[in-house]
Amino acid sequence: MDRHVVTQKILDAKFRLKLTWADIAHAVGRSEVWTTAACLGQATCSYDEITKLATVLDLAPEELETLSIVPHRGDTPKIPQDPTIYRLYEILLVYGDTIKELIHEKFGDGIMSAIDFMMDIDRKPDPAGDRVIITMNGKFLPYKKW
Repeated sequence: MDRHVVTQKILDAKFRLKLTWADIAHAVGRSEVWTTAACLGQATCSYDEITKLATVLDLAPEELETLSIVPHRGDTPKIPQDPTIYRLYEILLVYGDTIKELIHEKFGDGIMSAIDFMMDIDRKPDPAGDRVIITMNGKFLPYKKW
């Protein structure tokens, strides 16, 4: 089954059952961001995760089997060449739909401002290799109705 069809089934069930991504993530036993990304077709699920997902969404596991196939993550005609920019771009390709979905669920129909915006980049020492911590903090801007 086409991954987009599976994602639509998941979104329909989530809406029908009035579930949040946190509810679904709790049932699957994974983080909210990872679970959302998986449901949006940007991560690979194990059979156990598919079974748990099917249960919480009241779907047959067979309807979600496509989630066990490694996805084609992100697609764009122009890919940045600078390695640092590319990695940030890759994050948005893989998690952009997840970020959008969670912002809309938590705030409503709108965007995070890139004008009223702050970002922190920190270094966290780690024996396996230092970690980069990027914190983005933007004002929520709801779309207006007129």
